[in-house]
Formats: sequence, C-alpha cells, structure tokens
Amino acid sequence: MPKKEKKIFVLDTSVILFEHNAIMNFDEHDVAIPITVLEEVDNFKKGNDTKNFEAREFIRLLDSLSKQKMLQEWNSLNGSEKGKFKVLMSHESKLDATDVFGEDKADHRILNSTLQLQQENAGKRVILVSKDINLRLKAKSLGLQAEDYTTGKVKNVSSLYTGRSDIDKVNPEIINKLYENGGVHYSEITGDQLPEKNSYFILKHGKKSALAYYNPGNESVQQIEKRTVCGIKPRNAEQTFAIHALLNPEIRLVTMQGVAGTGKTLLALACSLEQKKEFRQIYLARPIVPLSNKDIGYLPGDIKSKLNPYMEPLWDNLKFIQNQYKETDREYKKITEMVSQEKLVITPLAYIRGRSLSNIIFIVDEAQNLTPHEVKTIISRAGDNTKVIFTGDIHQIDTPYLDSQSNGLSFLIDKVKDHELYAHITLEKGERSELANLANELL
Repeated sequence: MPKKEKKIFVLDTSVILFEHNAIMNFDEHDVAIPITVLEEVDNFKKGNDTKNFEAREFIRLLDSLSKQKMLQEWNSLNGSEKGKFKVLMSHESKLDATDVFGEDKADHRILNSTLQLQQENAGKRVILVSKDINLRLKAKSLGLQAEDYTTGKVKNVSSLYTGRSDIDKVNPEIINKLYENGGVHYSEITGDQLPEKNSYFILKHGKKSALAYYNPGNESVQQIEKRTVCGIKPRNAEQTFAIHALLNPEIRLVTMQGVAGTGKTLLALACSLEQKKEFRQIYLARPIVPLSNKDIGYLPGDIKSKLNPYMEPLWDNLKFIQNQYKETDREYKKITEMVSQEKLVITPLAYIRGRSLSNIIFIVDEAQNLTPHEVKTIISRAGDNTKVIFTGDIHQIDTPYLDSQSNGLSFLIDKVKDHELYAHITLEKGERSELANLANELL
C-alpha cells in the first residue's frame, strides 16, 4: 500500500474558535499555528460566549502539548499516529499579502506566514484551513491551497434525514387494520428493514392513506390522528407528525427543520403550552446574531430595547396562539399569567447560560446559527424531566463561519437519528400565506 503524502496544515483563528481541539484532527499530518492566531485568540479569552470558551480551552491545550518546549520548533502531538505542530513566528514573505491587498491586518499576516512556510517546504503541500470563505479566496488568489475545516461536517445535506417516508402501494388490508387496531407490526409494512426509531410514514394505496409512526418500544407502526393544540390545527401531514413528536412524553429531544412559514416555532410553542402542567417552566430562546456581526452594544438604548428586535418574532408567535382565544377566556388569561410569573420566558440564548435545565421545556429557535459544540453544550445541560426542541432552517445561515453542512442543527440531525429519545421532522410546505409560498418557491 503506497504511503500517504504528508501535508502541513496552517490553521486560521476561525478554526480554533469553532473547535478548540481542531489541532488534533489532522491524523498523521503536521499542523502550524501563525503567531497572529495566538494574538487573536488572546483577544477572545474573556467572556461567556462559546467562542470565549473555545479560546480558553485552546490556550490550555497548547500549553499542555508544549511541555516546556519551544513552540517555534516542531513538537509532537499526543499519540504515535499524530504529526507535529509548531507556531509560525514570522509573517514576512517574498510575496507580501499586505502589499497585494493594500492593508496590514491579521488575515494578511496569516497569509504571509503560510506563504513563507510554503517557500521553506517546497517539497510538501502546505494548506491553509479556514472557516472564513473570503480568506480562503484571498489565499487561492496568492497561489496557496486553502480548505474549509470539514471535521464534523455533514457530507450531503440533500440526503439529510427528514424523519418521514412515503410508502406507496401498501396492502389496503394493512391500512384497514391500522385504522381498526391502531397499529400493526412493522414487518407487515416495511418488510425486514427496521425503520429509524420514532420515524413517520404516509402510507398510501390509491385514494386510501394513513399517517403513521414507528414506535421502537414495541416495534409497531401506529396510526396518528390529527390533533389541535392551543387552537392551532395542523394543516398538513408534516405538522401532524411534528405535533405527535412534540407531545410524546417518551421523546425528549425534537428537531424541526424547514423554511420560513412552515410553522416550526409556532408548533413548538403551542405544544409546550399544551404540556405546561407537566413542566416547571417553558424557555423559548434564540441566538443573537447582530447585523454586520457587530455586538449588540453598538445598538442604541438600554439592554431591553437592544434585544427587543431579536425577540419580537417569538412574541409574535405567542400572541398568535393567545389570539386563538377571547380575552375573557381562561386560556387567554393563563398565558398572560405565565409570562408575568416567568413560567414562560422568552430570552436570548446567552441569558440561560449557567441555569438549571431540569423540569422544563427548552425551545431553541434559529438553531442553524449554532455551532455543533453549542448544540452539544445545550443538550448536555438537560436534567430530569426536560425536553429540548431545536427549530431552524439549515439553508438560512446568518453567521459567517457556518454553512448548511457545518451548523449545529444539521450536525444534530445527522448524528442523533435512530435514537429512541429523539425524533425529527422536516417541514416542507409553507403555511404562512400564498404570498410567502411564492417567495420561498420562486424568488
């Protein structure tokens, strides 16, 4: 078997802040860190965001790997099958990126470090790894090879698990039996192949059809009835499936993926309110992604007025549910009471850090703007009697270093499918309005 070509990978700051132990994920190849990256990481070490945690953990990791050796020299990474690493001290090269692009900035110093390393290692492939698309383009324009950091990336989003299957030409007797008995053994429908746990089906034979769910507990396929929650009626099969998953006490983790207007957040909130007696609190949170990626401190006003624009869509969903009732109705008053008593809390995701997640329903909206590590951190905080719901659109990313393959929602759907505690449903049909559907389909 031919020996693999050994490469040198140069890591950008964006990779470190995405995953602090990225340096360990390049197999037998060598890894270089420009000194400029260490300077940038140092600027991120203070704070409570995930990027601050990643910065601190990377600093600790690099310190433990160095073992009092000089970092400008090649040091062995832990493990006999790993390569070596070093810090690139110089950021000067014959081809100067600061001259080419007309500005002295951190990105250009990182490019210069990579260019110099390539000049010193003419016989090896030197590759810049960055989550920053523009930096990769600049590198390629200078003749450098550049790649995205692909560890943990979903390979094919077009074939991402949808949570449901359409089965045509089902024996009509099976459909009749499903309606009469409420369920049949999976082998009567799907043959020898075991379906994914908690997956959903549309069973069809001509004009006959049934909505069904695979129960992994007794290996049966059970019929699902449409159910109204808090005045919200499901308008299609996918919404019916979502309501079933959200109300199922055996399922503790739910993801819903779909474009705007498919009802993800509305259904999550309605089903949570339907189960309010089963939980101490309902948290509805979303990550704050400011415009132009500036901190919200740039916005005018106090903290409440800064955050209101980001939280308003969540309040709109709550108002929509509340308006299914009259103001004199007990249900209408109960929602107002829950908000005033903080039984229902709508908040930025950063504000729940450090809080106990026991005995609550925790809805995370716009989850496509989270990293895989952030998603893992949220789920790992779940205590007794907690249900976690993630909603989002993996094709609508608002952060510069994530895409449809590397965001936390795609990662979660791909990794956790076929687990007995988990259910997923992709909502495809927009139900907001015909005009909204036109925008999603044609624009």
